[in-house]
Amino acid sequence: MENSRRDFIKKAALSTAGITFGGLATGLSAKSYAKVMGANERLNVAIAGLGRRLGAYYEPISKKDSNVELVYLCDVMKKQREAGLQKFSKFIDYKPKLENDIRKVIADKNVDVLINATPDHWHAPGTWLAVQGGKHVYVEKPCSQNPREGEILVEIQKKYGKVVQMGNQQRSAPESIDVIGQIHNGAIGTPYKAVAFYTASRGEVPVPKAAPVPDGLDWDLFQGPAPRRPYTHDTWDYNWHWYGWHYGTAESGNNATHELDVARWALQVEFPEFVTVEAAKRHFLDDGWAMYDTMDATFRFPGNKVIKWDGKSRDGYKTYGSDRGTIIYGSTGSVYVDRDGYRLFNREGKLVKESKAKGSEAGTALGGGGDMTTLHVVNFFNAIRGKEKQNSTIDEGAKSTLLCHLANIAYRTNKPLDIDSKNGHIRDNKEAMKLWSREYEKGWEPSV
Repeated sequence: MENSRRDFIKKAALSTAGITFGGLATGLSAKSYAKVMGANERLNVAIAGLGRRLGAYYEPISKKDSNVELVYLCDVMKKQREAGLQKFSKFIDYKPKLENDIRKVIADKNVDVLINATPDHWHAPGTWLAVQGGKHVYVEKPCSQNPREGEILVEIQKKYGKVVQMGNQQRSAPESIDVIGQIHNGAIGTPYKAVAFYTASRGEVPVPKAAPVPDGLDWDLFQGPAPRRPYTHDTWDYNWHWYGWHYGTAESGNNATHELDVARWALQVEFPEFVTVEAAKRHFLDDGWAMYDTMDATFRFPGNKVIKWDGKSRDGYKTYGSDRGTIIYGSTGSVYVDRDGYRLFNREGKLVKESKAKGSEAGTALGGGGDMTTLHVVNFFNAIRGKEKQNSTIDEGAKSTLLCHLANIAYRTNKPLDIDSKNGHIRDNKEAMKLWSREYEKGWEPSV
């Protein structure tokens, strides 16, 4: 279907414009001619979710070498669509269509790719609807709102054969690829433990109160797969992250996803055997933040390997000297890696090697974006064309996201979790397994 459409576009353009080859006149401008000649590999891209993450896509979409065309900007808030169009106009010289409803974008057969940057509760449903609709999908982290959704994404990718990639962009960072390769080749002996961390000084958030739906917001569509609730003040604009579990996944899903992914990658582990968590709300106790803002989690894996997560959302003290990163310990040395590069130490603690990133990727700033994201999105585009191997498949993304869900479930049940290391499922804990999936609004239930 995709190749037929592109062949038709190319042949139709050639015939109507009177193009000939071998140096003869074409009747097309150089720009139009180049567009036709690249049509066989051009990808038509739609972005759903035009909030703080939008700036991450300016460069990978506008790059000439990406050979993509932005055909839709989609968001449930009118002012977001209009602002997105204005912002993108500085990077592209054409106008994508504006759309409110992601389902209409998915129904358009001319769309090849969906970039899914919606809120967390839309990540998996928007992705599986798009894959079922014949699209390749780049989905922002976390790829799911609950563990079952991650399983569904893996199942549906295998069934339909589309390229699905999560926004774990450090998998495409040259320095991270370099040092993880060194670890796998024995640079620090046998790696046995990783400490992943995130430190931010997020402030007080409003207490959500009943309020009219803001002008221009399609509140029903914002909720989408989630059971319906009345609107509360300030929910739609980012603070849904902290207002309970209906839409968000707390800081574990929001940021631990990145560092836990690097830790799991370095240790070459899949599913844990045991999970313990100490977490609580420690700051601004009377504000609207409904879950923990401080978490210490431990994941024990087969082979006596351990990953620890140290997450402090509202305490800016940089325990490890940076606001986010991962420390990997081995039998003969250790590695400190973050978005700025890496430092490799021997067992005595002497610096042996370091490499600094040549570009920049946002750390704890809202929205983010940078060279890592550009590399990751371009890798996704080229994987669709068969020109590159994916730096991270959705299977990898789902396994790392599962660690975040397991930490959240341990916190919510206030119990340690005994895990089946073959598939990540929770053993003999009915209370915890109730949180393996979620309740969906009628008509939005997943179907593989």
